Amino acid sequence: MAVITTIDDLKRLHKRRTPKMFYDYCESGSWSEQTFRENTSDFDLIRLRQRVAVDMSNRTTASRMIGEEVTLPLALAPVGLTGMQRADGEIKAARAAETFGVPFTLSTMSICSIEDVAEHTSKPFWFQLYVMRDEEFVDGIIERAKRAGCSALVLTLDLQILGQRHKDLKNGLTAPPRLTLPVMADLATKWRWGLEMLRTERKTFRNIVGHAKGIDTMDSLNEWTAAQFDPRLDWEKIRQIKRKWGGKIILKGVLDAEDAKMAAEVGCDAIVVSNHGGRQLDGALSSIRMLPGILRAVGDRVEVLLDSGIRSGQDVLKALALGADGVMIGRAYIHGLGAMGEAGVTTALEIIRKELDTTMALCGKRDVADLDRSVLLVPEDFEGRWA
Repeated sequence: MAVITTIDDLKRLHKRRTPKMFYDYCESGSWSEQTFRENTSDFDLIRLRQRVAVDMSNRTTASRMIGEEVTLPLALAPVGLTGMQRADGEIKAARAAETFGVPFTLSTMSICSIEDVAEHTSKPFWFQLYVMRDEEFVDGIIERAKRAGCSALVLTLDLQILGQRHKDLKNGLTAPPRLTLPVMADLATKWRWGLEMLRTERKTFRNIVGHAKGIDTMDSLNEWTAAQFDPRLDWEKIRQIKRKWGGKIILKGVLDAEDAKMAAEVGCDAIVVSNHGGRQLDGALSSIRMLPGILRAVGDRVEVLLDSGIRSGQDVLKALALGADGVMIGRAYIHGLGAMGEAGVTTALEIIRKELDTTMALCGKRDVADLDRSVLLVPEDFEGRWA
């Protein structure tokens, strides 16, 4: 592809260069995928107000997120199996984020471990925690994140029970992939991916293997993972984890105003309005629709970030103008990684920053801190009228 101008351009390259099971893992939602689709289509319902005859010079997208200086109010969200989209994927994404000046969040279900990423970066990154039944493992991984110097713990709240993604089941998703005939036929067309994977030792869940007891085969790893997500996670356990961590904590997966109030009462530094990219409760409303009500519920007690559906700089602007303090992107940077590795993540970030900067100027604003609802045209029934 001669000229890359959008995240969709990267998405097309990602699909061509990455094995089907891992591309589908990224580009799918649960059940009917209604929420997955509406996460993006609901952004299209919001229009922008064009303003003219204003000074558009000296623009800035710089901001702060939980006290950290950033070049734009955006963080790379935690994405499982990132190291299967491209060899050493988490390391490559973390380095791109560090150079660009935005936070990177490492998933518990990453291919590269906390230690791998820390060894190949020079600035603190965020670590995302899934609460497991094995409390010894949870305590251990929290301590490992502390030793690595992670600057924030992102605690995911909406994966106590796994939503079903049909594509993952039909593709037989594993890491590394099982070499069935369909998989081998697909891999034969992804030779660049295969060559890179042959050169790395990071091919399974290195945050888990060697750290959780009783895991010595792929089958035992799969069984452990399937059984470990703790359905007993509640607000008291969240308080306990907050005390164990002792640093900045971000609660991800809040989609209801009442839950947002509880999150604020727990004393977190930020919440992330998210439906897990449409990968959990299909039929839930999109994150962008739920954002205004959650903002009204928490006021200025905590920072509010938005995740799920961001595919452009205009989406970022709309979220900020509605009141979000920042956003997280997952699929947008994964498409870049799958397309072109570390350079692709940088390209994705550059695309989003340019779109944000240009749109901000054409709306008559020079600083992301000045974005507010005055630049938007929002449908009167955008939040919906639900019985």
